[in-house]
Parts: sequence; structure tokens; C-alpha cells
Amino acid sequence: MDRLTQHSPTGLYIHVPFCEKRCVYCSFYSTVHGKEERDAFVRTLAKELAFRHNGAPISTLYFGGGTPSQLDNEEMESVFSAIHRHCVLSPHAEITFEANPDDISQQKVAHLRQLGVNRISLGVQSFDDKRLSFLNRRHTAQQALAAIDLLRAEGVENISIDLIFGLPGQQLADWNKELAQAFELPITHLSAYSLMYEKGTPLYYARERGAVKECDEETSLSMFQMLCTSAQCAGFEQYEISNFARPGYRSRHNSSYWHGIPYLGLGPGAHSYDGRNCRRVNDYSLRRYMEAGRAKTFADVPHTLEKLSADECYDELICTRLRTCEGLSLQEVPASRRNALLRMARPHIDAGRLELDADNHLRLTASGIFVSDDVMSDLMWEE
Repeated sequence: MDRLTQHSPTGLYIHVPFCEKRCVYCSFYSTVHGKEERDAFVRTLAKELAFRHNGAPISTLYFGGGTPSQLDNEEMESVFSAIHRHCVLSPHAEITFEANPDDISQQKVAHLRQLGVNRISLGVQSFDDKRLSFLNRRHTAQQALAAIDLLRAEGVENISIDLIFGLPGQQLADWNKELAQAFELPITHLSAYSLMYEKGTPLYYARERGAVKECDEETSLSMFQMLCTSAQCAGFEQYEISNFARPGYRSRHNSSYWHGIPYLGLGPGAHSYDGRNCRRVNDYSLRRYMEAGRAKTFADVPHTLEKLSADECYDELICTRLRTCEGLSLQEVPASRRNALLRMARPHIDAGRLELDADNHLRLTASGIFVSDDVMSDLMWEE
């Protein structure tokens, strides 16, 4: 899998590991940086792309991080130059760029559009300045609103925002106010997540020493229910547990993860998948990544490979497909496991948490979504 043998077309993910400062909840790999580090990163990225891409057409391109908007215009031009040298972008490729609201400027947006970016994912997280400060975000609520207005003024039609709920001290009325504000905006997509206390993050250690109190499970569930209801009323479809879109504006790139489509991940800590049973994770160290790029003869970046067992492939099928509104087609399940799956699913079908339609698609019901972790856990393979 050195070059990641893939079906085509495929997705390309580029992890930009730079952040001006770290959010208290973030467990993704990121590091502070200067111009020298960014230039070295871009050079290594171009070498990794040339070494690993096998020529399959790229149907989705996603810049994530970290903070991709920390790259300046010259650096972004270098990245796209490498992409066009080594890849064929499909005519209607979805090209997503994650950005912080305070990085959005007329010049940057115009340049991104010139490069072909047609979807912006804005890390808003909250429309409340006190909560933004708690999360250690750089921007203010007003900057987030101004960024969305600027994107629309510059002709960006496909705008996604991220929100976080279940913050310490956050009440249902507070969350309802944020949702009302979000759905009044000219956005096409919303991703919303419950605040997680990932080990190794400042937030995790703050909770451990009693400095913050985690939102209780009942309140968090009520907030999620409020999210689903508000999205539906605003004309957004819940096409995945945490993702909502206006018709025609689902994230095609993220959907590839949930539907088992191959993707190539470049950059420190980036993940790749061959569409069958092999995963690759690049080493998380930016230093080691750049050292590989400085080698006299480039021979890939440090990484690990994982070949999934039949049981692991089955469990992954359960945990990805059931997150989507389409659900899991029984045709995707190995014939030798279908009866066992239906047997494990039966109690949840009877309880109204799962449904099996006439086309043999198993999916979570509206009530099942709220207990999705428990349902999927019950369906995991047991020898």
C-alpha cells in the first residue's frame, strides 16, 4: 500500500498541521509555526503527493487541520500547483477548505476561489463570546458573522459551519438561541458535536482536577434532540448523525468516509484508506515529516499500516454505514454474517430503534439516533 492502491474516483485529504494557538478541546495534531516551517511542509507535501498518488481521478479534495487558512496565498498556490502536476481533478470536484473566521479576508477568499475552492468550512463553534473564550478560540462571534457575510459577498455559495454543544454551564435556552441564529444565516451545511473531553487535551485535565464540570448526559441529549428538530424545521436534512445540509449540499468528501470510498491522506497525522481492508496513518510529527522531505532521495514519509481483519471490517461497516440516513445495505454484509446481524438487530427493530426496509437497508430510526452508540455496540461482531 505504499502508493495506496485504490479504486477510482477517489478523495484527497490534506492535513495542514498549523495553528496559531490550540483550542482546549482539540486532539488533532497541530503545532505552532513560522514561514520556514510552512515552506518546508509544502515542499514535503508535494513530494509525498508525487510519490503516493496512483493517478486515480480526484472527485473530492479537502484541506483540514490544524488550520489550513494559516497558509498564505503563495503557499496555497504551491500546493495547488503540485496537485495539478500529479492529479486529475474531476470537472465537478468538491474542493473544501477549512478556515477560522478571523483568517477570512476579501483577498484570501478571492484567491481561494481563483484556485478552485468551492466550499468553505468555517470553524465557528459558538456565537457566544464567553464560550468562545472558554474554548480558547481566536475569533469573536461578530467576526464569525462577518466572515459568513464576506464569503457570500464574494460569491461562495457552499458554506458549512461547525458548532459545539454541551459546554459547561450551557443551558437548553442558550443552545436554542445559538441554533436559531445559525439557521437564520446564509449557510448550506451545519456540523454539530457534543463537547468531548479527549485525554491529552487541556480540557480533559481541567475536568480531572475539578476546574470544569462536564455537562450532564440528559442535558446533552436534550440539546441533540433540539438540534435535530431545529434543523428539520429550517429545511436541513440530517444525512449523518452529526451533519445537516440543505438539499444538494451534503459534504461529498466526508460522505466518502461513511460509505467506504477510498481516500488518500497527505501530511502529518493524515489517514488513508484503500476501500477494502487497509489503512495507513502518517506519523504525527511535523519534524519527522519535514526530515523525510529533506532526504536526498525521497522514500515516503514515516507511517504505519494496518490491515483490518474480517471482524474489524465488519465492525467498521456497522459503525460507518449506520451513521448515515441511507443506513446499511445487507448486500454489503458478508452472507455468512447476515443472519447473525439480523438476530442482533431484532430487539432494536422491535423497540423502534432500527428499521429494515423493503430494499434490505438497515437504518437507525429517529429515536434510534439518540442512542446510536448503544445500538451499534450491540451489533458489533462477537465470536
